[in-house]
Amino acid sequence: MTSNCFARLALATSLLTLGMGIGTASAATAPDDASFRAMLKEMVETDSSVDSGSCTTVVEKIAARMKAAGYPEANLHLFVPEGQPKAGALVATYPGRDPKLKAVLMLGHVDVVNARRADWTRDPYAFIEEDGYYYGRGVADMKAQDAIWIDNLLRFNAEKYRPLRTIKMALTCGEEGGGFLNGAKWLVDNQKDLVDAGIALNEGGYGELDAQGNRIDQTFQAAQKVVMQFTLETTNPGGHSSLPRPDNAIYSLARALERLSQFDFPVQYIDANRGYFTKMAKIVGGEEGAAMTAIVADPTNKAANDLLNKSPSYHSMLRTTCVATLLNAGHAANALPQRATATVNCRVIPGVPTDDVLATLVKVVDDPQVKVTAMRTYRAPNPAPVTDRIIGPAIRVSQQVWPNLPVVPHMATGATDAVTMNAAGIPTYGVSGLFRDPDGNGVHGLNERIRIRSVTEARQFLYGLVKAYADQKD
Repeated sequence: MTSNCFARLALATSLLTLGMGIGTASAATAPDDASFRAMLKEMVETDSSVDSGSCTTVVEKIAARMKAAGYPEANLHLFVPEGQPKAGALVATYPGRDPKLKAVLMLGHVDVVNARRADWTRDPYAFIEEDGYYYGRGVADMKAQDAIWIDNLLRFNAEKYRPLRTIKMALTCGEEGGGFLNGAKWLVDNQKDLVDAGIALNEGGYGELDAQGNRIDQTFQAAQKVVMQFTLETTNPGGHSSLPRPDNAIYSLARALERLSQFDFPVQYIDANRGYFTKMAKIVGGEEGAAMTAIVADPTNKAANDLLNKSPSYHSMLRTTCVATLLNAGHAANALPQRATATVNCRVIPGVPTDDVLATLVKVVDDPQVKVTAMRTYRAPNPAPVTDRIIGPAIRVSQQVWPNLPVVPHMATGATDAVTMNAAGIPTYGVSGLFRDPDGNGVHGLNERIRIRSVTEARQFLYGLVKAYADQKD
């Protein structure tokens, strides 16, 4: 992209009126689609996987583009943590009129999951446009949204927009794990003032499409389950395998894991999952919708529980889950095992302390010979309530772009950098306006893709949404 591409932004505007206390946002005609596409292409084609890429290279290219487009260099902050030359991060600020009001933070990660060319139909690090989709590793998770955050700041700067609140952008590394330093945590620990905000908008919430590409809803991720890890361990004096004994360490552990496999944590609600099942009941309808209504009214309703549990997603959204993920046992093929261990990965409803989960696991295992240990003690803060002040702007801006499309509160069963931000006192919500196909669009898998139409619409949505939050008075 040349240095004057963004200077030629089309500033012909229509007014997007947002009622109910959020003011008026100017919805400028989307600027220079070719320039946006070139930026997204460069980001996708710059490998940022932990095996073969660099986040630092990505954020350096972004900073260079922003400076070339006239964005004030003084408001761009590049960080490369000591000893982590590939884990660079970029923070950009756009000052608001009232520095006393808390900022709005646009949060994103630029690292991607590893991809092997031999496994993909197309080169994973080539940005390919085909059959109405953009293909490439990271295009859906989450470089398209990152590119929209950058696009927002360039548009704001070009049109000389003066928000009430300061708007910030943090593009970080290490969210996908696997070796990169986690940039969100590094920024919170080392540059908290620079990223501090009253609300952060992140990945996680997305629109759902049916098999024909019709929009079903848009989710608003109001909470994420907390990752906790536990170890189950049995020990034994062991001995020669020719002299078996009944107190075998492997058998003891196996019995404990079998009991765990048959156990379900009870249904537990916070605003996010209660709101999800309440709204989805009307959208889904039929027997499944009736079960959603019933489970919200009575969390102990067995018939509703049994029906909804057929969906792994619904099952996990309703409760804490714990599952064995790793096993290690024995020391020789001709010896009785002296030790057997299992790693149990739990995804916990926010606000539940580690000690409560640990006590439940000990009760379920029901064997004093099996030692249950928490790998770390952690309690996530209780999630912020889903008030109209929080979700209202998303609903109202969404209606301007997709009339009558329901916006549904959602609790993610996985985790993002929102975990770090929430723990640091920065309320973080997942909302993107990007719609996914039923198969998940290859996120973390093969042939990752996203609909071009979806990216175009998300640019419009997120442009208006950030302005709506930035102009909130209280």
